[in-house]
Amino acid sequence: MADPMSARQPPGATGLVALADGTLFWGEGFGADGEGVGELCFNTAMTGYQEVMTDPSYAAQIIVFTFPHIGNVGANAEDVEAPEPHAVGCVIAHPVTAPSNFRSAGRFDDWLARRGRIGVAGIDTRALTRRIRATGAPNAVIAHRRDGVFDVESLVERARAWSGLEGLDLAGEVTTRQSYHWDEGPWLPGHGYPQLHLPADAPHVVAIDYGIKRAILRQLSGAGARVTVVPATTTFDEVMAHAPDGLFLSNGPGDPAATGAYAVPLIQAWLETRKPLFGICLGHQMLGIALGAKTIKMHQGHRGANHPVRRLADGKVEITSMNHGFAVDAATLPPTARETHISLFDGSNCGLELTDRPAFSVQHHPEASPGPQDSFHLFQRFVSLLDAS
Repeated sequence: MADPMSARQPPGATGLVALADGTLFWGEGFGADGEGVGELCFNTAMTGYQEVMTDPSYAAQIIVFTFPHIGNVGANAEDVEAPEPHAVGCVIAHPVTAPSNFRSAGRFDDWLARRGRIGVAGIDTRALTRRIRATGAPNAVIAHRRDGVFDVESLVERARAWSGLEGLDLAGEVTTRQSYHWDEGPWLPGHGYPQLHLPADAPHVVAIDYGIKRAILRQLSGAGARVTVVPATTTFDEVMAHAPDGLFLSNGPGDPAATGAYAVPLIQAWLETRKPLFGICLGHQMLGIALGAKTIKMHQGHRGANHPVRRLADGKVEITSMNHGFAVDAATLPPTARETHISLFDGSNCGLELTDRPAFSVQHHPEASPGPQDSFHLFQRFVSLLDAS
């Protein structure tokens, strides 16, 4: 194990990323003062740093942005997936750049500071990314001290003592505390997010919030569904009290097996109704577990906006947005479930559907934000199933 004091603090360093094995990465701190512990992972997206930081799926994670120009489009009130950031902090190669975008309402580093999130710049993110690829996503502490005074040994010990994501249910921490209706549609240039006025007889979806992104809700509404969002621990009877035509299982953070302890009974009961079901990311994993499949912790995970996924039915390749550190083990799926999508990076499972009822799910994020729009059609497919049922 490396000596925590082996990497001496450079003059003027106010930021630090300390890995659990004692490796230290010094840099220039920005955002809020303080420290936070989490899993260190990298994201290759070239846009959407606000969306990434506010995505609830990144709870308990520290993001290494591989794109070098973070901050160049500034920050605004529209490009967020939740009211506040959920990622612990971020690591970037160069100091935050000044905004240069007509939609900017302020600097990214100021936005982070107001929301209590930590950043460290001046890190060799290429070296850090290569390390994660070679040895897996480590536990780490990110710290920012304006005075440059750090208790390095205690920071390394905190990273070492953290339990990690395996076995950790985080959906219960990031979920909504009460049910609510959603009626906002996808963003329109010059107009923002329009309020939709869907007819009373439009299909009704209950969305289970394991850490749902606003972009998902906008796509569901934009496809023509009335949407009611409910907490992660909602029971089957509570869902049925809303008289839904379909059930949506959202993305979210943490270990799917841990969340499945309370989520799986609801999903299994819903499948018996034979009404449509659609799941994304953690929701995909929840469906797999409900069917009897297993999930596995990935070596480094998939996080970025350029991931190619092959649709097995016709061989079509879609470029997708991804954010996950666990995956469904396709070899453990039952005969009534078939694999529908695979990652062209490593062959891991990226989708499944049932052969005996209208239920399907994908590991990638078809709503993007950030990312390409190749998979928007999945929302329309789901709403078409609602209409047909």
